[in-house]
Amino acid sequence: MKEVKTEQEYRGQIAKDELTVGIFTTTWCPDCKRLAMFIDEVIEENPDKQWIKIDRDEFPEISEEQNVMGIPSLLVFKNGEKLAHLHSANAKTQDQVNEFLKNL
Repeated sequence: MKEVKTEQEYRGQIAKDELTVGIFTTTWCPDCKRLAMFIDEVIEENPDKQWIKIDRDEFPEISEEQNVMGIPSLLVFKNGEKLAHLHSANAKTQDQVNEFLKNL
């Protein structure tokens, strides 16, 4: 998973003609640490998607633009359009994340 370092990098990735899953997270969030325990396995099971990590605290304007109110949140983009959003309350287990990705 690639960690986003600039807004330009973020915008370039979500504009691509492929599914990109953006994980909005922070370093201090307990639920983000829980997600980190299983997300690598989820990524391995979904090689057809590009994965990026966005620190909500470093990019508050992107988070606001995308209506990321809770963390972690998973957003799916293609051609610059947000196709799906898994809010933090529903991203607590590997099964919840897998179910979300299965429905894309």
